[in-house]
Amino acid sequence: MSVSLEQLRRCHVAVDLGAARTRVYVKGAGLVVDEPSVAAVNTRTGSLIAVGALAEQMTGRTPAYIRVARPVSGGTVVDIDMAQRMLRHLLGEKLRRQLRRKPRLRAAACVPHDADPLAQRAAVETLVGLGARRVELVDTLIAAAIGCGLPVEQPTATMIMVCGAATTQIAVLSLGSIVRAVRIPIGGEAIDHAVIQHLRQHHELMLPSQSVRPLQLALRGNGLTLNGPAMTEIHGRDVATGLARSVQVDTAAVRQAIHTPLTAVLDGLGKVLRDCPPDLVADIAESGIMMVGGSALLPGLDQMLRDATGVPVRIAERPDVCSVLGLGAMLDGTVQPLDLAPLVSR
Repeated sequence: MSVSLEQLRRCHVAVDLGAARTRVYVKGAGLVVDEPSVAAVNTRTGSLIAVGALAEQMTGRTPAYIRVARPVSGGTVVDIDMAQRMLRHLLGEKLRRQLRRKPRLRAAACVPHDADPLAQRAAVETLVGLGARRVELVDTLIAAAIGCGLPVEQPTATMIMVCGAATTQIAVLSLGSIVRAVRIPIGGEAIDHAVIQHLRQHHELMLPSQSVRPLQLALRGNGLTLNGPAMTEIHGRDVATGLARSVQVDTAAVRQAIHTPLTAVLDGLGKVLRDCPPDLVADIAESGIMMVGGSALLPGLDQMLRDATGVPVRIAERPDVCSVLGLGAMLDGTVQPLDLAPLVSR
């Protein structure tokens, strides 16, 4: 999956197919698509009803003949045909006409670290179905590091954590390559599920499918730390009666529920640091860890990592779009690799 910057500069469009959101960067136009990776389909006719934000609003609110599909899971395309249809509608007819005018359309796409050949092939086939003659695959960790401004081409260590919806990827980079990396099947969705299970088991309360994020926003003042209000009022549906009900939830118990899935993330972080050469660990102790991805905004997560590792932890300025912006920087030619040409003997 190694690809040169020269090959990427020839690409016309970059796509980041995430489990939560799909983003498209067009060379010369910038970020043109940033929508949820959701599509609503009429199962009677097979027609596409809605994509993106509108389809996400339909989740849990549709009649039996409408199916809300998510063609991407964990950064991997699991339904190629649906992903192609979703991308076509997200791009729009005008933009697709502009791309079709390219004589040999080239595309670049992010894929998770250590993605298996089937996952890589699914990403390629998705973009080939949209008219791309050639598809270049870039590791999400490299793209995200470039997108958030890390000096990945320098001979110093930089550490990045990509907190996605379904997975968390952690890596140490040096000289433009990955030195050590790990991918953990824990992300924002696992944290959402932990909160849902806690409320169901301890308060017999069911939340609507889109109410977990507002719950985390309610915890924003304290998040995973000990500061803030001790109780939070949550609205939902009673498990037994099915009627609407409000309960006062102990935020400390919610914090504990969120801590459980994050234990695997801390273990993966420790493994990467243990496997790194000592010189690189010394660099990381000074430069710290950069957090990107939508789940990086979970309140208190940066402080939790800071306490567990003892190194500085920063959140990127625009953590949710770092990967696609990094791809865009490589397409635009703004990334200059370190010249490692062999020395001439005298």
